[in-house]
Amino acid sequence: MKKYLVILLLAFITISCKGQSNAKTERNVGGPCEDCEATLDFKTLNLTPKSIDTLPGFNQNEPKIKITGTVFQKDGKTPAENILLYVYHVNRNGIYRPSDKPIGWEKRHGQYRGWLRTDEGGKFTFYTFRPAPYPEVQEPEHIHIYVKEPNTIPYYIDSYLFDNDPTLTKEKKESKKNRGGSGIVELKMKNGILTANRNLILGLNIPDYE
Repeated sequence: MKKYLVILLLAFITISCKGQSNAKTERNVGGPCEDCEATLDFKTLNLTPKSIDTLPGFNQNEPKIKITGTVFQKDGKTPAENILLYVYHVNRNGIYRPSDKPIGWEKRHGQYRGWLRTDEGGKFTFYTFRPAPYPEVQEPEHIHIYVKEPNTIPYYIDSYLFDNDPTLTKEKKESKKNRGGSGIVELKMKNGILTANRNLILGLNIPDYE
């Protein structure tokens, strides 16, 4: 009996140590971000992020947009596979509108959100509609984007901004920190849909990233 208890105790210690080890492998980078944990909501929703995704509301709203890109390692050259991306934005009235039965961070981020995981070439694509600016606030139209690498906690990078947005002034452009690279994109009509490309560089201008 004692031998059995000893075996159970050793097994418990081993599992505990593994759990601590896994926690330590996730580096704390990016600085404070209260809602970055929303990046992991896909687990609660039982979703399997792919390299291509279509956000809710795409078919019902105009103008429709397509965003493409490649995620690179910090060297800016090596494609980064298996990188989790979380994007979300307001509706055409500038509101983070949740669905009737919101789950997790949808209560705050609204229903127009999605998750992607880069393919072996670091590529990703998502389809959505152009969000409106916040009502009565001079904040440029934007799409939030967070990143989760296999060895880091989730962190945010510069939001997608649109170069032809009249509220995107020179001062606001210069105030951006270019986390992950510049988020300002140019939408061009391609194959009947407004399309923009933005490549991301892991760790670029991210605090505590080595």
